[in-house]
Amino acid sequence: MIETPMTALGKKMMESELDQLIKVDRENVKEAIAEARALGDLKENAEYSAAKEKQSHVEGRIQELQSKLSRARVVQTNGMQGTKIVFGATVRITDANGKDITYQIVGEDEAMTDASKISYSSPLGKALIGRESGDEVVVKAPKGDVTYEVQAVEYR
Repeated sequence: MIETPMTALGKKMMESELDQLIKVDRENVKEAIAEARALGDLKENAEYSAAKEKQSHVEGRIQELQSKLSRARVVQTNGMQGTKIVFGATVRITDANGKDITYQIVGEDEAMTDASKISYSSPLGKALIGRESGDEVVVKAPKGDVTYEVQAVEYR
C-alpha cells in the first residue's frame, strides 16, 4: 500500500470534506432521488438522471477520500528545523525576473486548495526537495527551462 503524505491541516481538511459528503451531500442526494422518483417515468425524467449522476459523483469522492485517508502519513512540520527543503517546508524563491514567491510544499490534494501551496510531486516541488538556501533550481517547463533561486527555508 502506497502511503499518501500530507500535513495535519491537510488531513483535517480531507476529514471535514468527507464528513460533509457523508452527512450532508449524500442525504441531500437521497432526497433528490426520492423526489424525482415521485415524478413518475424514470426513463425521461431529467431530475432523476441528474440526481443519480450527482449520487455517482458524491459516492466516488467519498471512496477516493476514504482511500487516501486510510493511506495517510501525516508529516508534522511544526518544530522541524534544518536548512534542507523537505515535505512541509515553507520556501521563499526568486524567479529570473527578481520576483519573490513563497510556497509550502504539501500533499497533492492540499496543493489544490491554496495558490501558496505546491505539491511535492509537481515539477517545482520535485526540483526543490533536498535543496537549501542559496541553491539555484532549474525546472523543466513546456515553455522551456525556468530558473529559481532559493532564498529561505522555514518550517511552520
